[in-house]
Amino acid sequence: MTPEIRKFVTFDEEIHIEGFKKVDRPWRLFAVAAVIKNPWTGRFVEDLKPEIYAYGPVLGQQLTERMISLAGTGDAIEAYGKAAVVGLDGEIEHGSALIHTLRFGNFYREAVSASSYLSFTNTRGGANCPISIPLMDKHDAGRRSHYLTIQFAIPDAPRSDEMLIVLGAATGGRPHHRIGDRYQDLEELGHDLDNPASI
Repeated sequence: MTPEIRKFVTFDEEIHIEGFKKVDRPWRLFAVAAVIKNPWTGRFVEDLKPEIYAYGPVLGQQLTERMISLAGTGDAIEAYGKAAVVGLDGEIEHGSALIHTLRFGNFYREAVSASSYLSFTNTRGGANCPISIPLMDKHDAGRRSHYLTIQFAIPDAPRSDEMLIVLGAATGGRPHHRIGDRYQDLEELGHDLDNPASI
């Protein structure tokens, strides 16, 4: 049992001016989407595990390889995330099943030597609907400069019986970030950063 992949779609954006100011170095946001046939479409299936176990590793490996190829190296990726978009004859649970499994996400985490979890969205929509991939720092969930969102669309996907499984990345945070990190707020509010129970 393997996923029926209709195509891969790549999004790649390189930014040279942000907020009317030139950036110090080009800033890239990029993503790869797999357009796949939804194996559970149009019916209720109680046990999703067989497809999770079969599809997760294949999609995780193939999407990760494409992401690393775009980046050049895993070290070039500073922020990362994932998304699933389910066609109209599927459940949100179907997308969740394929991206919320270590059999999928661990390929990407290990390839970029990450320690934080992958931020995510699970949505449903028709062809050309927005694909939103939230990103965050691959090591530091409180680093607000790396709170980013990639958004793009695929004109002919997902069809009603398809899903989009997507990985996204950025080579850095917002070029001119100036809102600080979560930790400054916590300190100002009197939280002890050395005591996780106080946060």
